[in-house]
Amino acid sequence: MFLLLPFDSLVVNLLGISITVLFTLLLVFIIVPAIFGVSFGIRKVYMKTLLKIFQWATLRIERGAKEKNHPLYKPYVNGIIAKEPTSLEEEIKEIRRSGSGKALDTPEFELSDIFYFCRKGIETIMDDEVTKRFSAEELESWNLLSRTNYNFQYISLRLTVLWGLGVLIRYCFLLPLRIALAFTGISLLVTGTTVVGYLPSGRCKEFLSKHVHLMCYRICVRALTAIITYHDRENRPRNGGICVANHTSPIDVIILASDGYYAMVGQIHGGLMGVIQRAMVKACPHVWFERSEVKDRHLVAKRLTEHVQDKSKLPILIFPEGTCINNTSVMMFKKGSFEIGATVYPVAIKYDPQFGDAFWNSSKYGMVTYLLRMMTSWAIVCSVWYLPPMTRQPEEDAVQFANRVKSAIARQGGLVDLLWDGGLKREKVKDAFKEEQQKLYSKMIVGNHEDRSRS
Repeated sequence: MFLLLPFDSLVVNLLGISITVLFTLLLVFIIVPAIFGVSFGIRKVYMKTLLKIFQWATLRIERGAKEKNHPLYKPYVNGIIAKEPTSLEEEIKEIRRSGSGKALDTPEFELSDIFYFCRKGIETIMDDEVTKRFSAEELESWNLLSRTNYNFQYISLRLTVLWGLGVLIRYCFLLPLRIALAFTGISLLVTGTTVVGYLPSGRCKEFLSKHVHLMCYRICVRALTAIITYHDRENRPRNGGICVANHTSPIDVIILASDGYYAMVGQIHGGLMGVIQRAMVKACPHVWFERSEVKDRHLVAKRLTEHVQDKSKLPILIFPEGTCINNTSVMMFKKGSFEIGATVYPVAIKYDPQFGDAFWNSSKYGMVTYLLRMMTSWAIVCSVWYLPPMTRQPEEDAVQFANRVKSAIARQGGLVDLLWDGGLKREKVKDAFKEEQQKLYSKMIVGNHEDRSRS
C-alpha cells in the first residue's frame, strides 16, 4: 500500500506512525507506571549497562594515557592541606610550648602567636574550604561526558566512536524524550491542580490534590531518568511538621515530592514558574511570599507558625542552607525554621556523580543552561535517607538546634559538616566571623577574672 502513495504522503504517514508509536510507548512504559507508582525496572537495567560501559571506557582511557605518559585526571579531594581539627587556644599553646619557656597559661601576648595567624591566612588562601563547595567536582573515572574530564585527549578510534555514539543518544534520543515527559508532567500539574482547585474543601479535594501532585512529580522524575533509593521510609515527614534537607539542586524538590506530600515555601515568581505556583496553591496550601515579604523575618515566621499549628496541613519543605552546595558538604542552616517550635524531620540527599552532576552553580549557569545539562546527562542517581524526627531541647537555642540537625544530615549522607554560611557564595565574610576570632584571642591575652586577681 505504501508503494502506491506519493512520496510526500508516504513521509507524512511514516512520521505520523512514528509519533503515534512514540507516544504509545511513553504512555505505556512511563506515564501510566508513574501514575500508579510502579516500575518495570528499565531504568535499573539501563544504569547497570552504563556502569559496564564506563568501566570499559575508563580502563581503556587510563591504559592509553599511561602509554603516552599523559596526566589524565585531577582527582577531587576535600583538601590539599592536612589540617588538624584543634581550637585556636590549643594551637597557640602548642606554638608556645615549642618556642618559649614561660608558663603555657600565662595570659599575655607572645610574639610566637603571630605564626599561628600567618599560617591560618596562608592555608585559607591556598585551600579555601568555602569557595570550592560551589564548583562541580571532577570525577576520578570517565563517564563519557566531556564536561567531567577536561584533560581528555584522543586515545583510540573505538573510544572516540563510543563517545560520539553517546552524544547522539543523549541529544537525539534522550533529550527529546525527556522534554516531552517534562512538558507532559508540567502540563498535567497545572491542569490537574487548577481543576482540583475548583472543588469544595474536604477529604475528596485533599485526596485528589495529593495524588495529582504525586503523579506529576513522578512523571518529572522520569523526565530526568532519575533512579532514587529511599531509606527508612517509616520516618517520612508528617502533617504539622517541617522537613529540612541539604540542598544541591532545584530538583531536590522533585526528588522528595515524588515520594511524599509537602507544602512548598518560596518567593512568588513570574512567567512559567508563576503560572505553576498559582495553579498549585489553588489545590494545596503552599506558602508563597511576595519579594518584599521575604525580607520581613517576623512575617515569614508568623506565616510558617500558623501553617504548622494546623495539624491537618501538609509538612513544610525547607532547605535551610538557602543556596545550592556541590554535593560534598552541608553548610550553615539558617535558624528561622528552627525557631518555630515544630517537629523537624531531617532528610539527607546524596547524588551519585557517575551518571551526571546534579549541582546547580547558579553563579555560572542560568536555569535554562542548567536544565539542558541535566537533560543531556546519562541519568540522575541519588539516595535519600529519612532521619528520625527531632525536637528542640529545653536548653537549646535555635542556632544550636539547627547545628544538631545539620550534623545529623551530614553524618548520614557522608557529607562534610561546615559552619560557614552558604551566602558567602555571593557575599563577603561578615564582620561577626572576624570579631569571633578576635574575641577568642583577646580572652587568651587578657585572661579570666581569676588570672587578673592572681596577678
